[in-house]
Amino acid sequence: MKRSDHRILTTHVGSLIRPPDLLDASRAAHAKGGEAQVQYEAVLKQSVADVVKKQAATGIDIVNDGEYGKSSWAAYILDRMTGFEIRPKQLRPAQWMGRDLIRFREAILQQMPNAVGGRATEACVGAITYKDNGEARRDAANLKAALAGLKVEEAFVTAVAPASTAYDGVDEFYGDERKYIYAIAEALRHEYRAIHDSGLLLQVDDAVLANYYDHLVQQSPQRYREWAELRVEALNHALEGIPQDRIRYHICFGSWHIPHTADAPLENMIDLILQVKAGAYSIEAANVRHEHEWRVWENNKLPAGKILIPGVVTHHTISVEHPRLVADRIIRFARLVGRENVIASTDCGFAQGEGIQRVHPEVMWAKLESLVEGARIASGELWGNRQ
Repeated sequence: MKRSDHRILTTHVGSLIRPPDLLDASRAAHAKGGEAQVQYEAVLKQSVADVVKKQAATGIDIVNDGEYGKSSWAAYILDRMTGFEIRPKQLRPAQWMGRDLIRFREAILQQMPNAVGGRATEACVGAITYKDNGEARRDAANLKAALAGLKVEEAFVTAVAPASTAYDGVDEFYGDERKYIYAIAEALRHEYRAIHDSGLLLQVDDAVLANYYDHLVQQSPQRYREWAELRVEALNHALEGIPQDRIRYHICFGSWHIPHTADAPLENMIDLILQVKAGAYSIEAANVRHEHEWRVWENNKLPAGKILIPGVVTHHTISVEHPRLVADRIIRFARLVGRENVIASTDCGFAQGEGIQRVHPEVMWAKLESLVEGARIASGELWGNRQ
């Protein structure tokens, strides 16, 4: 994994807004299959090539495929596993919103009505295994093909974590929480290995490790710790055999546009995050509910050899961060954990589902441009003339 050894490198969390023709092709493939699926694969490959080229042109150092081959950041995995069925008529409350769902019910109803009314249950009804339908290898191949001739530092592919798999789900098969979570981890191991074997970096996405905090601590703080520790343990099991310096671990507090007053405090879970056997930790840090949490690094040491990937621009607002502000955020982290240990990033993705747009595409690219310019300014100040 590349480090910021002479300048601050830039990256992002993963999901980028899909172009309309890719969305149309995806809908057609799901509805018709056959020739429509063939056409979708061609559109997907070209769309990945286009978005990788644009990332490189923008100046992003560590790029990805925009998650274009996935239906969403987490739900995609259920198409690659056996054992689950989706029950649209059996709705479950959005427990991952915690008490915000009660306090801001009317506001959330306006923004996300399905969160208030309940979401389709993801029920485990049989043994969980990885289907290995080739989609992980396809995504890696599309990204590697897109990289040809481009000047970037590295590239990564995302995959969901055990804690974030089927987070609207219920176990009706294993009857034992540990067996259930480890079955998920065993299946995910195949996905993780396929990405690593492609030569690309693996990024594991795990928003739900933080999202379930408020709901579970209402039962007891110990219940949250037990729940989270099991899932971190299972993730490390799934990552066995992959060098830590080929793994990024991303955690955030939910991409949805709500007040976020029930978010987990980073200080209450930083030890759990650092237990994950990854070489880099990507943590939301730029939005107004969490920007103050840079202070966590005053009292918690980044382990030797590890990298911090803080969010320094956010998907939460349509305002484009000034490059000077971005630089200030970067410098603050660099002074706490070491400049060579910081890679500048976004808070979260801009399109967690293929049809989602957290901001307009023009705003997304402007934010990424500001990220790059802010990193340039920060590099000049952190290294002087040695850029």
